[in-house]
Amino acid sequence: MVKRMTNSRILKVTGGLNFRELGGYPTVDGHTVKWHKLVRTAGLDKLTAEDQDNLAHYGVVTDVDFRSKDERTQSPDKVPTGATYRFLPVFPDGDETDASASQADLERRFSSDATAGYEHMLDVYRNMVTLETAQHAYHDFLATLLANDQPDQAVLFHCTAGKDRTGIGAFLALSALGVDPQVIRHDYLLTNENVVPVVDKMLKQAQDAGKGDAFVANIRALSTVSPDYFDTAMKVINTQYGGAQDYLRDVLGISHKEIETLKEIYLD
Repeated sequence: MVKRMTNSRILKVTGGLNFRELGGYPTVDGHTVKWHKLVRTAGLDKLTAEDQDNLAHYGVVTDVDFRSKDERTQSPDKVPTGATYRFLPVFPDGDETDASASQADLERRFSSDATAGYEHMLDVYRNMVTLETAQHAYHDFLATLLANDQPDQAVLFHCTAGKDRTGIGAFLALSALGVDPQVIRHDYLLTNENVVPVVDKMLKQAQDAGKGDAFVANIRALSTVSPDYFDTAMKVINTQYGGAQDYLRDVLGISHKEIETLKEIYLD
C-alpha cells in the first residue's frame, strides 16, 4: 500500500522515482494544502501492477502527462488503476529538457563546452513560461485541478524526470493556492534529494567509461535541479508578466473566481 512516510513527502513506489506529495504545505494566509490531492512524479512507464493498484488506493484518479508525443510513444504510461489519462505536452517538438535523449545524442551535443548543459537548462526554463504550447498545457492542467473536486481524490502530474516541466506545474499549482514562493522553491529543490544518488551512480559510470569532464558536468546539469533554473523562470514571470498571480490570470486565463475554487478544493 502506498502511504505517507512519517516526516517524509516521498511515496514509496517500486517502479518509479521522485514520487512526492504536495500536501501539508502552508499558505501565506494560514491554510494548509490537503494531503491526497496533488502528487508530482517522474515517469510512469516502469510502474508495477501493484504500483498501479496502490496509487489508485492512495486516491489518484487523474494522470496528467506533460511529456512530448515521442516520449509517450517511447515509454507509454502505466496509468494508475482506474485513473483518467490526460496528455498535455509542454513542448511542441520533443523533449527540450533532454531527459529522454539518447546517450549518443547527449555525447554529440555536450562533450566539449562544460557550461552547455547549464545554459541549455536556463533556456528550457525560459521557454516553459513563454511558449504558447507550454501556456496552453499549464492552463489545461489547472483546469484539470479545478475538476478534481471530490474528497480524497488526487491528480498525479509528471514528465520524464519529474523535475522541470513537473516543477513548473507544481510552482503554478502551489502559487494559485497561495503557498509562499520560498516554500515552493524548497519543494522544487527537494528533487535533488531523490535523484542525486541515481545521478552520481550514472556519472561514475560515465567517468569509468572515459567520458570527459565537460560531458560529466553537463550531464549533472541536465539531470538535477538548480536554484538558478527556478529563479530564471521566476525572473521572466516577474519582469515580463508582473508576477505569479498576474501570470495565472492574464497568461493562463485562470480567473479570480477559479483561484478561489482551487483554494476551496485543495486547502484545509
